[in-house]
Amino acid sequence: MKTLYLSDLDGTLLRSDQKTSKYTDSVINRLVEHGTVFSYATARSFSTARRATEGLRLTSPVIVHNGANITDPSGTVLWSAAFTEAEKREIFSAFRRAGLTPVVYAAIGGRERFSYLKEECGRAQWEFLLTRIGDGREREVISRAEALEGDAFYFTCIDDEGKLSPVLRELEGKYCCHFPKDIYSGEQWLEVMPKTAGKAHAAEALKEMLGCDRIVCFGDHLNDLPLFAIADERYAVENAEEALKKIATDIIGGNDEDGVARWLEEHA
Repeated sequence: MKTLYLSDLDGTLLRSDQKTSKYTDSVINRLVEHGTVFSYATARSFSTARRATEGLRLTSPVIVHNGANITDPSGTVLWSAAFTEAEKREIFSAFRRAGLTPVVYAAIGGRERFSYLKEECGRAQWEFLLTRIGDGREREVISRAEALEGDAFYFTCIDDEGKLSPVLRELEGKYCCHFPKDIYSGEQWLEVMPKTAGKAHAAEALKEMLGCDRIVCFGDHLNDLPLFAIADERYAVENAEEALKKIATDIIGGNDEDGVARWLEEHA
C-alpha cells in the first residue's frame, strides 16, 4: 500500500529555531530519493514554509495556509478553496463590527498576495506583518474594496482574545475557523477559511492527487485535530497538546529532538 507521510511544521517538524535540522533534512531527503511520499501541512504560507524547510528536497505537493491551498514544490497552486464575493463581505464586516481589520490573503494576477490597511492594524498584527513585508506578497490598501480584491482564500487577525472571540462566535460553523495562540509569541490569532479548506480536506485531496492508499500524520497543535481524525495512523510529538496525545496512535520524540525524522528513519 502506498502511504502519504504528512507532517505539521511549527512545533512538529521544525525545531524551536523555526528550521529543520540537518539530521531531519538528511533523513527525509534520503527517504524521498528512495520513493517515500513525504509532504507537510502547515498554517504557514508557501513562501515562509519554503524558507523554514530550505534544506528539504521535496518532490510532492505541500499543504499551506492551514489547508486553503495545495502547491507544487515551486509554489504553483494546484488546488485551492476560495470564498464567494458575498462570503468575503460577510467575514470582513464581522471583523469590522468588532473594531478589527483582518489581513486578507488572495490570488491576484496569478500570485499570492496579502492585503492590509496599515492604519487599522493593532500592535501584534503590525509586528507580524513587519516580518513578512518585503517578500513580494504585501499589498498595502486604503479601502475595504481594495482589501477584498482577488480570489480570497484566507482571513487572519491578531489581537486581544476578548475582541476576537465575538467574531469567532459569529463565523464558526459557517466557515473553517482556527483560534490558536502563536507558539512563538503567544499572541492570539483568528483564522477564517472556506468550509472546504482545512488540513483534513486538503490531506484527502493530496492523497487522491498522489494515488496514495493511506495517510500517516504527525502534529502538535489543536489545528491538527481534524487531520488526526482522518489519518490511518497519527503521531503526536512529545511537546504536543494533550488533546492530540489522547487520540494519537503513539507519542514520539519532541520537535527539538527530531522526533518525526527519527520515527521515519525507523518505520518508513
